[in-house]
Amino acid sequence: MLPWKRLLRPLAVLLLTAAATVVPTATAATADTAQAEAAPSRGWNDYSCKPSAAHPRPVVLVHGTFANSVDNWLGLAPYLVNRDYCVFALDYGQLPGVPFFNGLGPIDKSAEQLKTFIDKVLAATGAAKADLVGHSQGGMMPRHYLKFLGGAAKVNALVGIAPDNHGTTLNGLAQLLDHFPGAADLLSTATPALADQVAGSAFLTRLNAGGDTVPGVRYTVIATKYDEVVTPYRSQYLDGPNVRNVLIQDLCAVDLSEHAAIGLIDRIAFHEVANALDPAHATPTTCLSVIG
Repeated sequence: MLPWKRLLRPLAVLLLTAAATVVPTATAATADTAQAEAAPSRGWNDYSCKPSAAHPRPVVLVHGTFANSVDNWLGLAPYLVNRDYCVFALDYGQLPGVPFFNGLGPIDKSAEQLKTFIDKVLAATGAAKADLVGHSQGGMMPRHYLKFLGGAAKVNALVGIAPDNHGTTLNGLAQLLDHFPGAADLLSTATPALADQVAGSAFLTRLNAGGDTVPGVRYTVIATKYDEVVTPYRSQYLDGPNVRNVLIQDLCAVDLSEHAAIGLIDRIAFHEVANALDPAHATPTTCLSVIG
């Protein structure tokens, strides 16, 4: 066997391992996905919830790669529910025979699942529009829905926490694909979403052609300079009207959150999410926001 062929599988495994840090291994890996979607006792996906006058739009949470509707949101979902939001979370990007770990299928198909889910949420709540909050792939994938699937008419705001809006080099690791014939095809076949997220992919080229944003939607990007997955971290930022790019360390210099933590447990980031969802009543985000 040629030396480069022996390297194909280790390379693919290394890429998968690196990308898996999008979120830690499912905290609720024993939870059944269907059960998670019908679990108002957890505080979200309660289809009897009606948005309040203070928060008139439901919030849809969009998990990241290798995550699901439970594990990615054990911190943020209760945080928002406790602030009187109707909160919903979907599972998307499932691969046949792969339980619990979602966000792996072709991203354009995942956006179609998001479209179906948002229609369901709007029908249940009676709201005209939803607000979206996504982590990593979940902060980028909705942009396909907004741009190509008519989502701009049904979404008020998109908040991306460490989103890979312009792809990632995985600290340069993805660039190695060019040196190993067949490696990119293997990656695309096994986990299409990972291939779609590599900087320069056909999916991202189409997504970002003609501008990052669409009219009528407010965009917020919340990034950390310690991100080890979406690199360089500034590639997360968006350009265009109605965009606010936030570096969490500009709000609290001692915040050491990396890619996973900023979406899972960082209450400073959570406070900034709440500000983005209700800018009319935003309050300063500081290091003290951890106790807010």
